[in-house]
Amino acid sequence: MQTTNNIPKLTVVGAGPGDPDLISIKAVKAIESADVILYDALVNVDLLKYASTTKEVIFVGKRKGCYAYQQEQINELIVQRAKSFGHVVRLKGGDPFVFGRGAEEIEYAKLNHLEVDVVPGMSSALAVPTNQGIPLTKRGISESFWVITGTTKNHEISGDIALAAKSSATVVILMGMSKLTEIVQVFKSENKHELPIAIIQNGTYANEKTGIGTINSIQEIVEQQKLSSPAIIVIGEVVNERTNLNRIKTELRELTSAL
Repeated sequence: MQTTNNIPKLTVVGAGPGDPDLISIKAVKAIESADVILYDALVNVDLLKYASTTKEVIFVGKRKGCYAYQQEQINELIVQRAKSFGHVVRLKGGDPFVFGRGAEEIEYAKLNHLEVDVVPGMSSALAVPTNQGIPLTKRGISESFWVITGTTKNHEISGDIALAAKSSATVVILMGMSKLTEIVQVFKSENKHELPIAIIQNGTYANEKTGIGTINSIQEIVEQQKLSSPAIIVIGEVVNERTNLNRIKTELRELTSAL
């Protein structure tokens, strides 16, 4: 079945949070060496410019609840293309092992006798708050953080959110906008009505939007600013520690000019 001398191989690659400059050099090298690329909806398509010698590029992501392929179909596509062409790169937003099903795809590929590799990516759970100047931990403010999916495979709110709400840790919720009302209620039930919260839409992209408020006010802010998915939810006192990065950059430019 194989039509090239390439050994059938799958490399699962983390594409980072969105800004194409935040992808790793190793990830770029993997894209450049790919015979076939399967990419998700949260991947910045500008990264496909590195795929100049790739024979086939296939969108396999989900947009507004519509799947281009079901997961089982993606698994089969990986195996079929690897055995036909050689090196398949599975390009995923963020880090492929953080709610990315990367481990599942690697397991399936190994069962079908493909060589496998993985390239870590910069997870949006970490990069997006940092890009907004929000520290997930800060001495005297927060000693730890949770990263939780807002919606489980059964389309229900994750039970871990209720556990996290009982702690003093920072809580980062991915894929949680559709469950925002329920998330707010969970924190209100812990009497955390005034706890700071940030919602960051299209994190690290040029059209990034941010809403800052409290558990009590955030739904009104979301409506006013028309915030929607894809977005990251950050809950905790660290939101009040947000650094004005634009001001710092301006001050640095002014200082450099003065010198």
